[in-house]
Amino acid sequence: MRLPILLAVLLVAAPAAAEERARLPRPPDGIADALVWIAHALELAGVAVILGGVAWAAVGGARRLLAEGPGEGAYSAIRADLGRGILLGLELLIAADIIGTVVVEPTLANLAVLGGIVLIRTFLSFALEAELRGHLPWRGRTGTEGAAPPSAG
Repeated sequence: MRLPILLAVLLVAAPAAAEERARLPRPPDGIADALVWIAHALELAGVAVILGGVAWAAVGGARRLLAEGPGEGAYSAIRADLGRGILLGLELLIAADIIGTVVVEPTLANLAVLGGIVLIRTFLSFALEAELRGHLPWRGRTGTEGAAPPSAG
C-alpha cells in the first residue's frame, strides 16, 4: 500500500527537484538589479541604433538621389547604411538578452531559449553581413583588393 504513495510523491517531487538542480547561481540582489537596468539600457540602445540607422539611410539616400538621380548607386548606399544600422542594433540586443537571461532566472530552460534567440540573431547578422559585403564573412575579400601588387621586374 505504501509503494503507490511513495511513487506518487516521487513523481510529483522529481520534476521540481530536477528544476531546482538545473538552476544556476544568481548574482546578489544589488548586482542583479544593476544588471537588469544595464540589460534594459542595452535593449533601448539597440532599438535606438536600428531606428537611427533607418533615419541615416533615409537621409543619406535622399541626398544621393537628389545629387545623382535614381540609380544603382543610391539604392546600394541606402541598403548598406540600413544594413550597418541593423547589424549594430542586433549586436546590442544580443548583449541585452545574454545579460537579462543570466540575471532574471538562470535556469536551463531559459538558457535554451537564449541560445535559440542568439542563434537566430547571429544568423541574421551573418546574412546581413554577406549581403553588405557581397560574399560570406569567412571567404575573405573578393576581387583584386588585398592582392599583392604586380612585380616590376
